[in-house]
Amino acid sequence: MKTILKTTITIKEICNGFVYNELEGKGLFGLSGKLTIQPEYQRNYIYAEENREAGVIESVLKEYPIGLIYFNKVGKDTFEVLDGQQRVTSLGRFITDKFAIKDENGMPQIFGNMAKDKQNKILETKLLIYECEGTESQIKEWFKTINIAGVPLNNQELLNAVYSGPFVTKAKEEFSNSQNANIQKWSAYVSGSANRQKFLECALDWVSKGNIGDYMSKHRKDKNIDELKKYFNTVIDWISSVFTDVESEMCGLEWGRLYEEHHTKKFNPAKVSAEVRKLYGDFFVKDKKGIFEYILGGNNDTKLLNIRIFDEPTKRAVYEKQTREAETKKKSNCSLCAVGHDANKDKIWSFGEMEADHVSAWSKGGATSTKNCEMLCRTHNRAKGNR
Repeated sequence: MKTILKTTITIKEICNGFVYNELEGKGLFGLSGKLTIQPEYQRNYIYAEENREAGVIESVLKEYPIGLIYFNKVGKDTFEVLDGQQRVTSLGRFITDKFAIKDENGMPQIFGNMAKDKQNKILETKLLIYECEGTESQIKEWFKTINIAGVPLNNQELLNAVYSGPFVTKAKEEFSNSQNANIQKWSAYVSGSANRQKFLECALDWVSKGNIGDYMSKHRKDKNIDELKKYFNTVIDWISSVFTDVESEMCGLEWGRLYEEHHTKKFNPAKVSAEVRKLYGDFFVKDKKGIFEYILGGNNDTKLLNIRIFDEPTKRAVYEKQTREAETKKKSNCSLCAVGHDANKDKIWSFGEMEADHVSAWSKGGATSTKNCEMLCRTHNRAKGNR
């Protein structure tokens, strides 16, 4: 890859013709239309939400370096930002009065109201820019290895770069647009932000059954995202039809997997809602996030709920009682070993070799109390399950 260092390009030149799309959260053009600030493989603008854009302007005013910027030469006189998109967008947004910084007195001030000497200081500042020229694979390999202003690319942003094309463009328009009216609904079940590609990553994960890279490679040149949208919306609609009440713990669950495992089953939404409320009100349920998979699975796997276990004094009291009785009867202090026919039928297990269990299963109404506690050897306790 060929690189040429440019040291004479000013902020004024870079921001000449700057366009910012508020709807998509993108800095689009600069250099009088010759520079594409946000190619399709670039991440959305995130400095505003991270409160970092003012720092770029303050660094320029203090004559601090804001780092190298890399342009990819795509034509005779046309370029796209390879690295530095966040910084360039911050500069353009400030010069076009999209945000303010604080002056010496702590008062907010936009570019248009600044003293002329400060305006000129910003506009005339020269940037260090490398113009890069190479094959598509060289450029994208380079893009994968660099950090953008200290914020490493996440996995989905890297995949967007590697598999850039019409499919990624369409997918980002749908799932990476923070102004999409569906974001609020999706946010009940998907964690993260649109700008950091979390909704897109989730949609791809669901439709590809976890093989995002393979799916993006296969569909890279597709001019529509119909399958992706349909599958994602099908899962979302299924969740909301089964669980009519939206709980905060629903966000970020493996809904794609749960849909595949359970969507063919019939559920009564009213009954499901009652079960959810009951489990939320149960003192012994420690993991509320497990409630939904627990219900989908037929209320069998109590491990999902992390049920409050018997406390240490209770376990020791029950162990001592069982052991005394077992020694008197010359049987094992594990009731299941005692009725067996192997060498353990009269074995006295140590306290550390046993585990507490509900005599009557918690899921069937059994309380976590001394009367409903029994100590079993580890093998039998773990084999007993929810019986």
